[in-house]
Amino acid sequence: MKYLKNYITVFYILSTCIACKNTSQNNKDHLVFRYNEYSNIKSLDPAFARNPSIIWPTNQLFNSLVQLDDALNIVPDIAKNWEISPDGLHYTFTLRDDVYFHKHPLFGTPDSTRTVTATDFAYSFNRLKDPKVASPGNWVLQNVAQYNAVNDSTFTIQLKQTFPAFLGLLSMRYCSVVPKEIVTFYGSEFRSHPIGTGPFKFKLWEENIKLVLRKNELYFEKDASGKQLPYLEAVAITFLPDKQSEFLQFAKGNIDFLNSLDASYKDELLTPTGALRDKYKDQITITKGPYLNSEYLGFYLESDKEEINSILLRKAINYGFDREKMITYLKNGIGTPAIHGFIPKGIPGFSKLPGYPYDPEKARKLINQYKKETGNNTPSIQITTDSNYLSICEFIQSELNKLGLSIQINVLPPSTIRKQKWSGKLDVFRASWIADYPDAENFLSPYYSKNFTPNGPNYTHFKNTLFDQLYEESFKITDIKEREKQYAKMDSIIIANAPIVPLYYDEVVRFTQKNVKGLTPNPQNFLILKKVWKEKE
Repeated sequence: MKYLKNYITVFYILSTCIACKNTSQNNKDHLVFRYNEYSNIKSLDPAFARNPSIIWPTNQLFNSLVQLDDALNIVPDIAKNWEISPDGLHYTFTLRDDVYFHKHPLFGTPDSTRTVTATDFAYSFNRLKDPKVASPGNWVLQNVAQYNAVNDSTFTIQLKQTFPAFLGLLSMRYCSVVPKEIVTFYGSEFRSHPIGTGPFKFKLWEENIKLVLRKNELYFEKDASGKQLPYLEAVAITFLPDKQSEFLQFAKGNIDFLNSLDASYKDELLTPTGALRDKYKDQITITKGPYLNSEYLGFYLESDKEEINSILLRKAINYGFDREKMITYLKNGIGTPAIHGFIPKGIPGFSKLPGYPYDPEKARKLINQYKKETGNNTPSIQITTDSNYLSICEFIQSELNKLGLSIQINVLPPSTIRKQKWSGKLDVFRASWIADYPDAENFLSPYYSKNFTPNGPNYTHFKNTLFDQLYEESFKITDIKEREKQYAKMDSIIIANAPIVPLYYDEVVRFTQKNVKGLTPNPQNFLILKKVWKEKE
């Protein structure tokens, strides 16, 4: 009861700070970072950090063996260094000895804690693989043969086969270290009682209302000048359920950060070329950068509809609409037209392969060739999308209808689309592919034939013998530059066979209040707050 009262006290103190902005000299608002999570948060357990709404808060609460910097380089986290055997199968990590779990009574007394050891990582990995836990991230360890806590500071991992991108996998939030005694005590309720090692610690969660994290006074990382991180005292997250309400609160200065660009306010904030409108220039800062996300249309190649199985029509769709125009008028200049392969800008392996530039005459010829060869003078294709991407699909529809290909649009909820994609019930679907880890292999695995849904991410059921061979060979190539050449060959096969229509390579776009400093974009669009501060107004 005592701790509950403390939580409630903290909650109201933070709420008062937020509500009474700039009303007194003692205002602590500059020490609290505030953002809204409109899609809500279902868990604070890193084993379930499947999407950004969970990854963002768990990024503040937990650490792993390694982490990524803003340029996607793998750098130390709890492991201060590591060695990889010449055959690429054995990894030896040496852990820091100054990393502590957040304080909790279960460690002994209300202010007790303990250091992290290699045994904690062995437990955390066992938990990630446990079928009873049913973590969606258990695939991360599917190539791991064994792991072992040699002593308190040495942790080893042996792979079944070489996988050069493995270190990147270990940076994922799924691989966070958690304390056995806390998880055992709370069981499934660890989701709302998280104890980690991160720069912030859990304080209060009123589900659907507010989540509060406080500064971890024992955090081990320091900045370049030797100052302990984090700079902020707290993070306050609200749960307004729609983007329009979120934008209104941001415009009023009641939240510090707005992620991405939504159709409901894009024209209010930005010009068609992607610049801030004059009325917001003195209040808001905009930052942009590459995002490891390819937006595309996918064809289900085992469809019984002849139009879907026609490479002529698939190529015609690729040639038949102006991506540059689409980005300018429908995305306010946010994003890069995807006229190359599937691998996006911002990740090693992206190359400007010849793809599908806008060529309506070539598209028309392909459509007419299809009509002549099949005798089908009224070819028709249905694209399934959710409401957020309706305008883009309507643009494609309008462009292709002019060329003689009839396009229908089917609008469904995102959850329904996900289920029907997995079961092969959608002939053509709008989708996003966001990288889980910083290796271009991540963008090629959806076209490997052994990854057919529902057992993998190959939604299109694309199958190509040469592609499969190159994909399997790439795991044995340890030289990064040589591996990127292999990736380019695979990407060119995807372009040639057109199982997809790349739409655009997305960009991270962030809006912050002018007094927010140190929040840098990264190609995975992760929210990292340990080096963020706010200038006092």
